[in-house]
Amino acid sequence: MKKSSSPLNAIWLFMIVSATVVAAYNGNMAALTEASFTAAETAVTLAIGLIGAMALWLGIMKVAETAGMMRFIARLIRPVMSRLFPEIPVNHPAMSAMVMNMAANALGLGNAATPMGLKAMAELNKLNPYPGTATPAMCLFLAINTSSVTLLPLSVITVRASAGASNPAAIVLPSIIATIISTAIAIIACKLFARSASPHLTPLSSPLETTDSKTPEDENPGTELIPPGIIGNIVFGGLIVAFLAAVSYRLSIRGLPHIFSMVFISNLSNWLLPILICLFLLFGYFRGVKVYEVLTEGAKEGFEIAVRIIPFLVAIFVAIGMFRASGALDILTAIIS
Repeated sequence: MKKSSSPLNAIWLFMIVSATVVAAYNGNMAALTEASFTAAETAVTLAIGLIGAMALWLGIMKVAETAGMMRFIARLIRPVMSRLFPEIPVNHPAMSAMVMNMAANALGLGNAATPMGLKAMAELNKLNPYPGTATPAMCLFLAINTSSVTLLPLSVITVRASAGASNPAAIVLPSIIATIISTAIAIIACKLFARSASPHLTPLSSPLETTDSKTPEDENPGTELIPPGIIGNIVFGGLIVAFLAAVSYRLSIRGLPHIFSMVFISNLSNWLLPILICLFLLFGYFRGVKVYEVLTEGAKEGFEIAVRIIPFLVAIFVAIGMFRASGALDILTAIIS
């Protein structure tokens, strides 16, 4: 079967060349040149900005994975995920990364969802028998991530509150209904398109065989589980009790109705992230994981992924920047309108 190049090659090249042609007619070559350098710099700046969040959350995920939390979660959602992604092994790192991404999106934690989504795509690509071409599993995950069932649209509530809306939290129920419908449609559309895809892209009915079946302990001999001693259990157990007491104290001051107030909902994201971080790390600690060492090891992978996406960001940003600076985008908009 004769191989054909991806349409993206022609689209990307068309944007670059057409931008140059339009700029030549408009006399915008100086702006075009400046836009190419500015866009490339912006792409690298964006990637650098992602490094911190990715290093943190992939490090935390590594702790949870080593402690066995990911395997536990995978067992809980196996019936659903195995039907959505039949070609992905249930215990593969891609599955746990996708689950964490969906959970973060559901809670409205976009900062945590982004690095987990990139991690999931990187793991899915390891199972890709046709590098350079998105698999049905990749397309389905992207669709679910984009539609994203959202139980707590915290960012939207915050924006509505800052804009002076009389009832910012009124968006919660409509958001839940809308995102459930959009996710259902996204899944149905992906499954239908996958059936009409090229034969070599048809999803498999059984998980792919993978040689990456080692547990975290096998991959990193230094991550053997060493349960904490009595003092450690007492100290961190006491801190957990102290936190619960602090929450109870805050609620006793404000009163139980405070839970349903806009102030509480607006500040919920500020509470959820630190609580999730502590939850994963404490789970790992009580399971005997060397949390600091494992987190820093996992953070290295976040840095590597961020660096790996820089060439793609540069290529896309430069094409878009040149296309817009030349005036070609204005022409295209006028034609469409």
